[in-house]
Amino acid sequence: MTTAVDTGRITVVDALRGSALLFILMANIVFFSSGFAFHLVDDPAHGAFDRLVVGLGELLFTMKAYLLFSFLFGYSFTLQLGSASRRGASFGSSFRRRLYGLFALGALHAVLLFHGDILTTYALLGFALLAVHRIEARTALRAAAAIIGVIAFGAALAAVLGAALTTDAEAGARSTLALQGGFGDVVLEHVRSMPAMIGALAVQGPLAFAAFLVGLAAGKQRLLTDVPAHEDLLRRCERVGYPVGLAGGLVFAVGGGTANLTGLAVSVATAPFLAAAYAASLLRLFSRRARLAALVAPAGRMALTNYLGQSLLCVLVFTGVGLGLAGRTSPAATVLIALLIYATQLAYSAWWLRRFRQGPAEWLLRAWIQRRTPR
Repeated sequence: MTTAVDTGRITVVDALRGSALLFILMANIVFFSSGFAFHLVDDPAHGAFDRLVVGLGELLFTMKAYLLFSFLFGYSFTLQLGSASRRGASFGSSFRRRLYGLFALGALHAVLLFHGDILTTYALLGFALLAVHRIEARTALRAAAAIIGVIAFGAALAAVLGAALTTDAEAGARSTLALQGGFGDVVLEHVRSMPAMIGALAVQGPLAFAAFLVGLAAGKQRLLTDVPAHEDLLRRCERVGYPVGLAGGLVFAVGGGTANLTGLAVSVATAPFLAAAYAASLLRLFSRRARLAALVAPAGRMALTNYLGQSLLCVLVFTGVGLGLAGRTSPAATVLIALLIYATQLAYSAWWLRRFRQGPAEWLLRAWIQRRTPR
């Protein structure tokens, strides 16, 4: 890899992406620390305080973290499109190669490290984003709202008709035991989980694409290029997003999280508001605190590496491949582990980027796209 400092970056965007990595980790680490969460049941060993910590995670991060990350995928798409236009390069073919590479990385990630991988979903949805990228910003926002409305209505209708999602405490115990096993046990558990994960895409996929469209609209309006110029809009996002998003998140958490279709319907409709409020607050913060933005931005510049790295570190901490702590850490301890992993990634990212232009996973993906060793 070539040593140098990358240029042409938008620091607040990188910092926002770096912050989203923490949100993603807080949402995902639950599925490494115990097999019960995947099967939509509470760990029977949890006490009242443990359930409170889990509920706070559902209130603040579940169904919000990936929306923020998806928004940034859509926004970054416009930056890549603009860069290709300025260079006079063909964008469609290189972007499709990027998507093929993401899908391959995501498939390996899903089997070897984390069955909740999002990269394969992003890769597939990326083709749809490429197909509609010429739409007007207002049309993109209307389409996003329509998608969210349809998914929320579908979940609400299913709840009214008495449908229920399958929960299985015995399967949760078996999954936890598998996570405590060796590498083969972990991989087999991931493979067994694939049908359920694919089914979950019926909700997650459309919502991620809706966030893509919002990011696309924001990119067309250059929303993140000059944050102070959009101060009023960001404040409105906060004033509306926090009360609506937190109220919906509370209903979701108290109702039992994803296992409850009524709470799920409410969260589908309100989680985008909270994700938007988070983005607005972080953008305003980073535009005013340059040092803080500079601290977090390196992690965002290596987002792909860090996303995969989070899973690798969680495998080493929680599964039998490493320390084997699955089922043995309280939710509070799990949160502390997440914060320690994130702090480590902040330090590592800064160290790495002082020596190289991009993260190792980014370098590998770029080599695949360019069909040569990147300079």
